[in-house]
Order: sequence, then structure tokens, then C-alpha cells
Amino acid sequence: MSDPATLAADVLRERAPGRSPRLGIVLGSGLGGLAEILGEAVAVPYAKIPGFPTSTVPGHAGRFLIGELGGVTVACMQGRFHLYEGYPAAVIKLPIRTFAALGVEALLLTNAAGSLRAEAGPGSLMLITDHLNFTWTNPLVGPNDDAWGERFVGLEDAYDPELRARLLRIAGKLEIRLHEGVYCSLLGPLFETPAEIRAYKVLGADAVGMSTVPEVIVARHAGLRVAAISAITNMAVGMSDVPIDHAQTLRGAAIAAADLTRLVREFAGSFAAGQGPRG
Repeated sequence: MSDPATLAADVLRERAPGRSPRLGIVLGSGLGGLAEILGEAVAVPYAKIPGFPTSTVPGHAGRFLIGELGGVTVACMQGRFHLYEGYPAAVIKLPIRTFAALGVEALLLTNAAGSLRAEAGPGSLMLITDHLNFTWTNPLVGPNDDAWGERFVGLEDAYDPELRARLLRIAGKLEIRLHEGVYCSLLGPLFETPAEIRAYKVLGADAVGMSTVPEVIVARHAGLRVAAISAITNMAVGMSDVPIDHAQTLRGAAIAAADLTRLVREFAGSFAAGQGPRG
């Protein structure tokens, strides 16, 4: 039997013949509108891709797109899968390995996150430099698939230093302030308590969210280079008088999306200019 990711990639190639994406992008809560800037895009609902589950969270359209951005072909997930939706961690493997099966050179992950730093307020962007995994699991638990990667995976450079440097250069050129920090991934769907936020700050977290880290782990296992950006949608509980809910997340993401769109377009264009993942 063929590998599930290979089957999924074959379906996408049939829908977008002759297209070879160089960059993969995952769009988080409230950021799906970035997919609208793709040119000549072919959109495939997750329900039409073998093995893909359904995205159940508002702000996640549940489509896989292949299109043109900045002069380069990109593959894009408009919505992701979360552990809090009830999916086992292993479900995260299929979409990320599908990017690898399509031949992308690098993966850009985006998410909506709450800030633990006063200077990085709602509407700003944070380039992830490292993470804390408080989901209490990861997608590689269980038998290893040697065809995709080794049993034990090092994460010392999980967020590719060269890609991070490139994003910082681009942000500077576009006059976009791009904070840098550590992302703390939590199981959800609960928002954190004030005591938890104080604890995460002591541990070195700069932002909190409910995604991304499982995808990073799968991507690194498959040998993909990774960069990730948080759209800061709110201050973490206890740091603001504004009540936290998902509607606020979507509003904050919409504000951050303007700068993120410009940044992602230019980042994609750097691949068209011949700068591979190490450029």
C-alpha cells in the first residue's frame, strides 16, 4: 500500500498538474485570508484529500491550495488540525508529510498567539526562535516510520537560523517590526489561568498558543526546514483587562494579517530569486 502522504500528494498533483511548490505555508486562526493573495490558485477541500480530517475551528477554512506568490509556486494549508479537536497527535503527520511529498524546500508556519511581553501587543508579529511543548505529547510517539526519518530527532535548530535571518532582513526592509521569542504550545482548548501564565513566563515563554509545535516536530523528522511566525492577537490573561475569547483571537489576527501578508509575499519571492532555504 502506498504511503498516505504520497497518496495525498498525488491527488493534489492531479488537481494542479505541472505545479511544483517550493514553499509550504500553514495559515492559523484568522489568517486564512492570506490564501486569497495566491495567484492562479487551485483549492482542494480537505474532504477531497485521502486521509485528511476535517478542520472544525472557526477561522480555519479547511482547504489545501497550490498557487503562485511572489513569482514562486507555493502550497498552502488554509486551516490546520489541533489536538484539542480530539484528533490524536499522529494525525498531524499526514498534512506535514504531504508538503514533503510535494517536494517543498521549506515550511512557513503561522499561528495566532497570546503575548506574554508588554512590548509585543495585539496586532504585532513574533518570529519564533524556540518552543516549549506543554501539549504533553508529540506526533512521533509510537512506531517510527524509517522511510520518513530517524527514530530520535534533534530540535536544537528546529527553527532554521538562516530562514529566521532572512525573515528579519525582509521585515527590516519593509519597516515591519518583527519581535523574536519563544512559543509555548499548550493542549487547549482552555485559555490559560493567570498562575499558568506567570509560570510560563518564568520558564522563558514569550507567547502562548495551541498549535504549531507538533507540526514543527513532524517537519524536522522529515528533514524539512522550518520558520514560524505568531500573529499576536491579545495579551495573555492577567496582563490586560480585556476578556479573552476566540472572537478576540480572530479580530487580533485580522489586524496582524496586513503586515504578515506583506512579509509572507516577500519571503516567498526570495525563493523565486534563487535563495533556497539556505539563501
